[in-house]
Amino acid sequence: MWQQTDNKLYKSFQFKDFISAFSFMTRVALLAEKSNHHPTWINTYNKVEIWLSTHDAGDIVTDKDKLLAEEIDAVV
Repeated sequence: MWQQTDNKLYKSFQFKDFISAFSFMTRVALLAEKSNHHPTWINTYNKVEIWLSTHDAGDIVTDKDKLLAEEIDAVV
């Protein structure tokens, strides 16, 4: 479940290994590029953390973020 804090959507994803985490990030990168909406994220081995906010709307959560969050959830 995505959490909304500090005007950002946040979610942490755990995978079995680094390759699985990196594969997920690659799929998310393609979605982000297609929608021209890029997340802030961190990857440490099998864990990926993602923050979403709309920078050109003043770094707040918008429908653009909610749509990308739904698309990301569909990748997992």
